[in-house]
Amino acid sequence: MGLFSEIFIWWQGQTMGTRFYTWRKGKQVGEDDQGNRYYEARDGRQIGGFTRRWVIYNGEAEASRIPPGWHGWLHHRSDVPPSEEDYTPREWQKPHQPNWTGTPRAYRPKGSLHVDGQRPRATGDYEAWQPE
Repeated sequence: MGLFSEIFIWWQGQTMGTRFYTWRKGKQVGEDDQGNRYYEARDGRQIGGFTRRWVIYNGEAEASRIPPGWHGWLHHRSDVPPSEEDYTPREWQKPHQPNWTGTPRAYRPKGSLHVDGQRPRATGDYEAWQPE
């Protein structure tokens, strides 16, 4: 990432201010399998009664890329970070999938105009409006 991007563009990773704050006040707690790094306030600084915690994304800043265990730690649902315990996700916790909206890989249900161009006929109690 270039200097210009780091100064002005927050959505592509950390800014210069975040880098400086993390260097001065942060203590790295761990890293996930995607390369995101997790930090906690070195001095125990609190906001709203909770110790300050944050993440530096590896690549684009997209919150859905945070695994469930780290999400729980960031939001103070757990005091122990997943790097310090033997954390295994529950069966209903799925691995990250990118947001495919607006791409050819987006979800398109049956009847979508992007799939076959034909919508199924209405059934049941629905009656289409007809102009008089």
